[in-house]
Amino acid sequence: MDAAAAAMSVTPGAVAYVMANPSPASADDVPETVVQVVDLKPIGSRFTFMASDGKAKIKAILSTHFASEVHSGKLQNLGLVRVLNYACNDIPNKQDKVLIITKCEVVSPALDAEIKSEVKAEDEPAVLSKPAAIVLKPRQDVKSASQIVSEQRGNAAPAARLAMTRRVHPLISLNPYQGNWVIKVRVTSKGNLRSYRNARGEGHVFNVELTDEDGTQIQATMFNEAAKKFYPVFELGKVYYISKGSLRVANKQFKTVQNDYEMTLNESAVVEEAEGETFIPPVQYNFVKIDMLGPYVGGRELVDIIGVVQSVSPTLSIRRKIDNETIPKRDIIVADDSNKTVTVTLWNDLATTVGEELLAMVDSAPIIAVKSLKVSDFQGVSVSTVGKSTLVINPELPEAEKLKAWYDSEGKGTSMASVGASMGASSPGGARSMYSDRVFLSHITSDPDLGQDKPVFFSLHAHISHIKPDQTMWYRACNTCNKKVTEGVGSGYWCEGCQKNYEECSLRYIMVIKVSDPTGEAWLSLFNDQAERIVGCSADDLDRIRKEEGDERFQLKLKEATWVPHLFRVSVAQNEYMGEKRQRITVRSESPVDFAAEARYQLEEIAKLTAC
Repeated sequence: MDAAAAAMSVTPGAVAYVMANPSPASADDVPETVVQVVDLKPIGSRFTFMASDGKAKIKAILSTHFASEVHSGKLQNLGLVRVLNYACNDIPNKQDKVLIITKCEVVSPALDAEIKSEVKAEDEPAVLSKPAAIVLKPRQDVKSASQIVSEQRGNAAPAARLAMTRRVHPLISLNPYQGNWVIKVRVTSKGNLRSYRNARGEGHVFNVELTDEDGTQIQATMFNEAAKKFYPVFELGKVYYISKGSLRVANKQFKTVQNDYEMTLNESAVVEEAEGETFIPPVQYNFVKIDMLGPYVGGRELVDIIGVVQSVSPTLSIRRKIDNETIPKRDIIVADDSNKTVTVTLWNDLATTVGEELLAMVDSAPIIAVKSLKVSDFQGVSVSTVGKSTLVINPELPEAEKLKAWYDSEGKGTSMASVGASMGASSPGGARSMYSDRVFLSHITSDPDLGQDKPVFFSLHAHISHIKPDQTMWYRACNTCNKKVTEGVGSGYWCEGCQKNYEECSLRYIMVIKVSDPTGEAWLSLFNDQAERIVGCSADDLDRIRKEEGDERFQLKLKEATWVPHLFRVSVAQNEYMGEKRQRITVRSESPVDFAAEARYQLEEIAKLTAC
């Protein structure tokens, strides 16, 4: 076989070798192992295939960060890959194994056909009985882990030396059925030590997010004595060896990272700081298109987005209600190739540092990738940063290149609407907002304690029955930040948020409406965007009607908006007024009734009842 042919072939006996050597100590101990990708297919956020050496096959799973290689077309079915590091695990309850590939490189794109090697029976034992023939010896100039430990950390604690000399398992290779493993991870997020109370009593809990060198993440949770023991041990950004923990299937309702499992550490777990060890794990993104943000509204799951920056606001100072502390805030608007935009609110350092950088370069339409954003129903749909959020400007990602090409060729000249403004009931993004948690008004009004601890969200189908014409329906707003303005000294209007005096301002709605359904009625608070759609004109236009055409035309305009059915997404919270707690129902998004979608919803509800 010539050199060219050898370069385009598989390693004989590769499958037998990885099964016989399931846990290489490091990438240096992995011999030349080239396999063919057969039957490549997605499984959740990962890809699986049959790794073939021409004679034998083994089921293989790629680490999540290889998904971009598959999507870009670099890693293809029937192509060849060189395995650089792996773990070969037993499949629970089956006499079989699975190859977890944590590092690999593409050798060749798709070949014309699957490789089938004709190996003679008498040759097979020679290949398997002499692994040295295909095993590459470790480089002599590379020090072993034990040498490094003895030279650099000879005075380390015995437990630490043990952790560092044992084989480190990649996070992707762990499952609930393994009992003896050691991981080396970096703490990329640390929560607060919290107290809780439930039917079983009181306790403490705290969690951390751990990331290994491959960028795989997992959430680890500690309760009670373990929480108090390990809370001072874990420090953000430091690297640790961890063993004697347990895994279970992650609760989707509470998980904050992309992993099928979550880890629990009890008092007997071993956590040792890897002193002097530092690594920056690659950031793993799971991007959500802007037009698909709707289903995440009000949920605990954080999202990642990538988009083209359209505008950047000045920094505003917001006073936090909890402690009266002033914190910086900045809003940016981004768009993607779903032809939708969304407002991204940056808080604290991201607002003052990265936000200021974006303000200076907004005219060049930079691409940003933002990880860990909370989705709320403010302005219909919006996203905001949390403590662990990260933002990268013009990232070197395939998704960024694709987005830039789209924007330069067509996106720049396309008219794009806010995803919140288009949250119709029948749209894919609007399904959660308008049809989940549907209740009657009586469900809210009959429970005066609803929303006492924190706001709760519901969907309503109701008619507007009355709009009070004598209420204060709007306020003077800054044209830049929409904050309330006051008359300036001499002339113009002063904006406290922007700390500037402007010649002009605009009116923005802030009003209440009464709505009714078959069970009762209630007053809802309404803000500008929803009020404009309901009334049918801007606050400036309604003010002009009252001044120029008189009160009769003004009141007629309001009556035209009554007895029209709407779908509302509302929040319910407790507000204190004159020393008395009151329930406040606020409209977060609104849409007209799509009768076809409403009929489908009603039929589904009837089917649920008849199935019981």
